[in-house]
Amino acid sequence: MGASANSLINRPILASIHTQAFQHNLNRVRGLAPESKIWAVIKARAYGHCFDAALKGLASTDGFALLDIQDAAWLREHGWEGRILLLEGLFHENELDLAQELHCDLVVHSEAQIEWLERYADKVHKPTSVFLKMNTGMNRLGLKPAAYRTAFHRLHAAGYRMHHMTHFANADQVSQQPTVGSQQELFNQTIEGLEGPTSLANSAAILWHRNALGDWVRPGIMLYGASPTGLHADIEDAHLKAVMQLHSEIIGIQELQAGERIGYGGRYVALEPMRVGVVACGYADGYPRHAKDGTPVWIHDGKSGGVICPIVGRVSMDMLTVDLRNAPRAKIGSVVQLWGDQVPVDQVAHMSDTIGYELLCAVAPRVPVKII
Repeated sequence: MGASANSLINRPILASIHTQAFQHNLNRVRGLAPESKIWAVIKARAYGHCFDAALKGLASTDGFALLDIQDAAWLREHGWEGRILLLEGLFHENELDLAQELHCDLVVHSEAQIEWLERYADKVHKPTSVFLKMNTGMNRLGLKPAAYRTAFHRLHAAGYRMHHMTHFANADQVSQQPTVGSQQELFNQTIEGLEGPTSLANSAAILWHRNALGDWVRPGIMLYGASPTGLHADIEDAHLKAVMQLHSEIIGIQELQAGERIGYGGRYVALEPMRVGVVACGYADGYPRHAKDGTPVWIHDGKSGGVICPIVGRVSMDMLTVDLRNAPRAKIGSVVQLWGDQVPVDQVAHMSDTIGYELLCAVAPRVPVKII
């Protein structure tokens, strides 16, 4: 997403980012993890919501966690004075000076990174905070437990301020191996007797495993009002708010007779006379091409407010088509919400065989953004 909402806009599509919803969701995290500090995870341009909005809406967080050191520089340039955690650490040894200048905390997950930090400590006597990452069963990044304690002592001896970190593979599932309990037990056994704060919990653990939080929690998707499982029903009791609302308008209406087909490939066949609305949103805007017939959209239907209507026919590059039988007063110019507070992004994702994370991150640069 890139174009300014204040520039000349011809197409009606718009992604509005609601900073009060950010603050609400952050407050929910604090309520669920009152004893923990919070790393607000804003990688992937704040899950597609843009850094400007995240900096404004999440300003009361204890720290921001992200991937790229250039994004850390952006935060500093725009006034953020709190802590910043580089979630994958450094990708090259020559980034150490910049990380030091920006006062970044570093995740360390490999032997190469340990060696970089040891060499750097010999030159610079300004200890950096390190979150040493343990692989407790996810088998993505991190040191195996057998190598962890040695790595800890090496970095501690070099003068770094040490923290302990791991990441849960299945906090959104009850019985899938490895379980949260087994990973937490291995983690605790390995760090026994070692000083330093801990960081364990992602959004799913914050929501459903509050005995496994640690001193720092790392909420991601829940800050944006979507579900770690991909199912909106799983977070209804959490009372989160959608931060992004993707809107467009009806730009055309077709009157179909029974037997007529809609769109490329004629996937949907009208079973009776029906009105079909054409909406200015397609896969080039980031809407999923594989959205099935029946995927919900919300349409403003005159004085009665809004109603949910189903998609019919295949999503094309710039348009999608909607069954208007539930919205008899809908007309050209009627507002449509593709996802947001009326249509959870997880519902759209579920009907498209993906997860809300992907849809939020995939909104295209051509979609204008308005920060509210």
